[in-house]
Amino acid sequence: MSYSLQLYTLRNAIQEDLPGTIKKVAEIGFTEVEPYNFVATAKELGAALKENGLTAPSGHAPLLSQDQDEIFAAAKELGITTVIDPYLPAEHWQDAETIQATAATLNAAAKKGAEYGIRVGYHNHAWELESTIEGKTALEYFEGLLDPELVLEVDTYWAAVGGQDPVELLARLGDRVKLIHIKDGPGNTDTKAQQPAGQGTIPVLDVIAAAKSLEVGVVEFDDYSGDIFQGITESLAFLNAQSAGAKA
Repeated sequence: MSYSLQLYTLRNAIQEDLPGTIKKVAEIGFTEVEPYNFVATAKELGAALKENGLTAPSGHAPLLSQDQDEIFAAAKELGITTVIDPYLPAEHWQDAETIQATAATLNAAAKKGAEYGIRVGYHNHAWELESTIEGKTALEYFEGLLDPELVLEVDTYWAAVGGQDPVELLARLGDRVKLIHIKDGPGNTDTKAQQPAGQGTIPVLDVIAAAKSLEVGVVEFDDYSGDIFQGITESLAFLNAQSAGAKA
């Protein structure tokens, strides 16, 4: 399992100076990143990653609403092997029929992705856990409709905000979960109150341990009231210290 950084965390810095921001990410000690909106920035981003020795095993792109061939071609160019749809608003998670349609669309996207050698996944927010379909959370109902090759990237913070224990949720979802978003804070919708890993209410280490088939743990802040570069530095230091302790 490796640690990555969701670049959405640094969206403001990236807008001002993409190459300089990627250089800082590498200097902090990250070796992997998770790009967002990468079709628009593929050329510049690819050059910056290469120059700083970073790889992008996963990336976020709106597979359910934009040109999939364009997305998969850009992903291939960047070396991204898992493309994750990051967001479907709450109205898509309120009834079985809509969720079934979403699953069918994502299953079709996965077949197209396979032609490029790329795996497809989905990333949740809170509402997929707040809604109940046939006695399950909407996310778990959705998972049961996905073809075997699809994966989930569980945002463990938003799972907690949605009223679920992220450790128990990961145990129930089992091997489907190959990636998680690692973030910490008070576990509410005030994104500016988010904190570096290990400093909030989320049991980060238990969460990581609960994801038995985890490939990548992705550090993310939706927002932060402090210096965001300091925040990601503290998160990575906490995670690396725990990894080192586990190996000792």
